[in-house]
Amino acid sequence: MPRFAANLSMLFTELPFLDRFEAARQAGFAGVECLFPYDHPEDEVKDALSRAGLPLILINTPAAPAAGRIGQAAIPGAEAGFQADLELALRYAAGLAPKFIHVMAGRSEGAMAERRFCANLEWATKAAPTQHFLIEPLNPHDMPGYFLRDFTTARRVLEQVNAPNLHLQFDAYHAHRISGDVAGLWCEFGDLAAHIQIAGAPGRHEPIPSEIDYSLFFNCLENDRYDGFVSGEYNPTGATIDGLGWMEAPADPPENEKGQRFPPARSLL
Repeated sequence: MPRFAANLSMLFTELPFLDRFEAARQAGFAGVECLFPYDHPEDEVKDALSRAGLPLILINTPAAPAAGRIGQAAIPGAEAGFQADLELALRYAAGLAPKFIHVMAGRSEGAMAERRFCANLEWATKAAPTQHFLIEPLNPHDMPGYFLRDFTTARRVLEQVNAPNLHLQFDAYHAHRISGDVAGLWCEFGDLAAHIQIAGAPGRHEPIPSEIDYSLFFNCLENDRYDGFVSGEYNPTGATIDGLGWMEAPADPPENEKGQRFPPARSLL
């Protein structure tokens, strides 16, 4: 089974934020992530991490939803705002040591937006060469207008930037909403992935039960020797602790929905 992390922006929300770290440890998670830690002083978050003894896997660059944006890395003309966002993220990263910073593209479209996204990613990866960054396709049903909405564009961006510290974030829920074929997308793009998030479909609740075959997906990861974290990023249907049976889900032989075996094992970051 994979190493599971808890997204503390969505799980254990029945508790104050700083108490969720210890709750995740007690529930058996091996790591944690949070979308936007910026509402809390960095030293308080660091203390909560230290007390729980868990690694921080991921934070996002700041978002500005009030302005109709989810990040701004792909928004032409917003270069100064993006750089300010990244500087804040890096300031928190200096103390919290997240393995990854997810760079949010924002709502935009077209060739100019893609060029701006690539340029900002090039700037970020060079500004912080020891920090690893992620980009993540978000499905257009839940996130209309978001620039990075498919995996083909993600591959093209990664190839254009060509930075050793920039990788794909593979969210199985978004992959399902984008194509309906999580296993197929993993077979095609999993070699680019350094971090995974999961949730059930429909509804984005617990991963199991779900329209997504997670027994199949977890066996795919094992077959590929994926050695990163798999983070639960979902809205619990009740108390978080009552819905964690998915962490003990049984596994089946690794093959995709068409009965085809997965490709040879590959080592990921």
